[in-house]
Amino acid sequence: MEGQRSKVSSCSFVSYCFLFWVQLLPLATGGKVPALIVFGDSSVDAGNNNFIPTVARSNFEPYGRDFQGGKPTGRFSNGRVPTDFLSEAFRIKPYIPAYLDPKYNISDFATGVTFASAATGYDNATSEVLSVIPLWKQLEFYKTYQKNLRAYQGETTAKGTISEALHIMSLGTNDFLENYYTSPGRSTEYTPQQYEDFLVGIAGNFIRKLYGLGARKISLGGLPPMGCLPLERTTNVVGGNECVSRYNDVALEFNGKLKKLTTSLNKELPGIRLVFSNPYYSLMHIIRNPAEYGFDSTSVACCATGMFEMGYACSRGGMFSCSDASKYVFWDSFHPSEKTNGIIAAHLVKTALAQFLE
Repeated sequence: MEGQRSKVSSCSFVSYCFLFWVQLLPLATGGKVPALIVFGDSSVDAGNNNFIPTVARSNFEPYGRDFQGGKPTGRFSNGRVPTDFLSEAFRIKPYIPAYLDPKYNISDFATGVTFASAATGYDNATSEVLSVIPLWKQLEFYKTYQKNLRAYQGETTAKGTISEALHIMSLGTNDFLENYYTSPGRSTEYTPQQYEDFLVGIAGNFIRKLYGLGARKISLGGLPPMGCLPLERTTNVVGGNECVSRYNDVALEFNGKLKKLTTSLNKELPGIRLVFSNPYYSLMHIIRNPAEYGFDSTSVACCATGMFEMGYACSRGGMFSCSDASKYVFWDSFHPSEKTNGIIAAHLVKTALAQFLE
């Protein structure tokens, strides 16, 4: 690892490449999606966990060192998370604020808000592991948000905002890595395939509820190659610290079921535009071909030793963190770096989310 960390210019490489790509988008796309409304876990949490009693936090250095002002926000990254980049791509604003952050109000949330909570999942039992916000509670927050939006914009305008807003779901990894494969509960009740089906059922019901509340544009996120996270590779001693294939196989299998769910719900719910946003292959391509993207390290993260630290452990090892996070695919042992987030976001906008720019 490198020595004492040093601050680098705020997301220099990522901003240049992402903004260059955004400039290629048609100018007419500005008003197609008026807001991004986000549900999920640490992949899209912008700091909601800062305001609940949990250890699943990242509102301290070195997190956020490449964010605007170099301050930690509660995002599990050195900078922005994918939904921040998506918001920029849709020409809304440079980042999505956290719903529980008192610095923001409905005037800010009207164009984008995240209800996401790090360490949560589809399964309520997953959110209980670290006492974070379960998915059902995120939906309750959304209902209150809609009420406030109607008071702020008026009934007709608010209804239009909701129907035209892009609703993003990004979760599921914790259900497997923090719950099923680490706690005895669910693994004694279900086989991996049965648990996948259990989670897909929850995802389907959640989407139906969003639809019932007026949402029409929805992105259902898939799982990344979770067996390639530095934490999993570090503990895969017998496998030579390579990616854990059985975890990746589960991710692929689960993603296949989510894709089938999108096909089914598009037929079931009139007027819905539901897409499956799959980060698996784009992240795997980065991991397998790091030099193509300017990365030096894929198996070890930037923070601390890069092998097992995240959250408070990352903070304690902060003095040993790398000096340039843009050389690392992963920021901590569980989360991609800002540069990786930007690359994945750009890929999703060019593929699954392209139709919402038309």
